[in-house]
Amino acid sequence: MDTLSYGGFYIEDEVGNNKFSYQERSLKKIYVPKLIEKDIAAVSIGFEVVFSEIDEGVEKKCLGLENMYKLKFDARYSSKEVYLFDNHNHAFFFWCKALKEKKFEKGIRLLHVDQHKDTRKPDNYDVNIDNLEDVSRYTNKVLNVGSFIQPALYHKIFDDVDIVDSTYGLEKKIPKKYVLDIDLDFFSKDMEYIDFDWRVERVKEYIDKADVITIATSPFFIEQDKAIEVLKILFDIEKTNKLW
Repeated sequence: MDTLSYGGFYIEDEVGNNKFSYQERSLKKIYVPKLIEKDIAAVSIGFEVVFSEIDEGVEKKCLGLENMYKLKFDARYSSKEVYLFDNHNHAFFFWCKALKEKKFEKGIRLLHVDQHKDTRKPDNYDVNIDNLEDVSRYTNKVLNVGSFIQPALYHKIFDDVDIVDSTYGLEKKIPKKYVLDIDLDFFSKDMEYIDFDWRVERVKEYIDKADVITIATSPFFIEQDKAIEVLKILFDIEKTNKLW
């Protein structure tokens, strides 16, 4: 499998993220955008539904990113391996990809910054993490947005996970060596009880000390235009919005 060959297809069966409210939904398919290599300026919202679920009796059809992105940077962040995608289960694919490319050592820490813990158990752990085609199958047909961390621990990609989902999490000491995983829903309305600027500055610290970073825009949990704006703030493309 080519290292930039991922995504660009629909999931039409009742599997993975397409399981949510499948029998009740009118739309029976979701889209998995393809992976491209671009800088942050190219990141845009797509026109395809990437996540759908019945929420309080209403079918929510969420548009995600136009593509998944291997982000390119000049200067400060140029040495970092950064992947951006919508649904968070794709992190598992990019962890396996980065591990295969020796971007980090197997068994280091995962630092997970998220509104949610995402530690549900998947239906099974049956995946060959050395085979990216099998990892793609597993990521899209078995895993969902809440079940991608446990298989990474099971297969010893990481030795443990530190979860930052609260004020307490932000106050904890940063591990010495880790892969950083960010869900931009950490900046959603539900997290406004924590000062926005503090969240930004702390996550910037995490970014500075990480070599491999995976970032989800989670369209079911945060507006995608806001997620993209936060992304640009975190990587110093835009200034912090003091109105938040």
